Amino acid sequence: MTAEPLVISSRFCGPTRSGNGGYVCGRIAAHLPGTVAVRLQAPPPLDTGLQIAVSGAAARLLHGDQVIAEARTAALDLSPPACPTVAEAQEASRAYPGFRHHAFPHCFVCGPQRAQGDGLRIFAGPVASRDMVACTWVPDASLANGGDRVQDEYLWAALDCPGAFAVMPVPAGRALVLGELCVRIDDRIAAGEPCIVIGWPLQINGRKRIAGSALFSSAGTLVAVGRATWIEVPASAFGGV
Repeated sequence: MTAEPLVISSRFCGPTRSGNGGYVCGRIAAHLPGTVAVRLQAPPPLDTGLQIAVSGAAARLLHGDQVIAEARTAALDLSPPACPTVAEAQEASRAYPGFRHHAFPHCFVCGPQRAQGDGLRIFAGPVASRDMVACTWVPDASLANGGDRVQDEYLWAALDCPGAFAVMPVPAGRALVLGELCVRIDDRIAAGEPCIVIGWPLQINGRKRIAGSALFSSAGTLVAVGRATWIEVPASAFGGV
């Protein structure tokens, strides 16, 4: 078994007091090959010394003896719906529900109160006459960490929140938090390259909601696809509004 320290900077928050699920899952998944599924078992704490322990085809995020998340190699046989056009995605984003109300407005991925270049500002809204949400996204240069290509953890993050908005709304005072995310990365994108992000519903069963999400190039080439399980919780339990 190998172990590596990890600190989740407050920049990468989802709910106010914990890490964005997609970003955190991506950091853990980087230690395993191929398609990976990550299950979150507790809110990932911010600005705290954690460890990623890797053993065989599994990796765990630990806070002392507490298991925060567990990752495993997986298979993902999920085909996304046809990619909307850039114009359709731009129009959908104008109707992003988070502009009216957002339980976690400082979320690294979808928070409307994050500045350009700080948060991802992925604002997926409903696509006309289709059962999906979509938006355009241009990755900031900081997401390439000095290289040419956007780092995988940010692809995981981009696939996170659009899935939640695909299975909303939720009752007043409630919010969706990520329970599990499985991601397959098929291609790479460059910082500054225009993209299209979508989310679509797969299943709603009480407090548990399952969604697909996908990231495409502006030409419609599939870059990455994900399947997420979302859990409905009281927003106040995670510092939300």
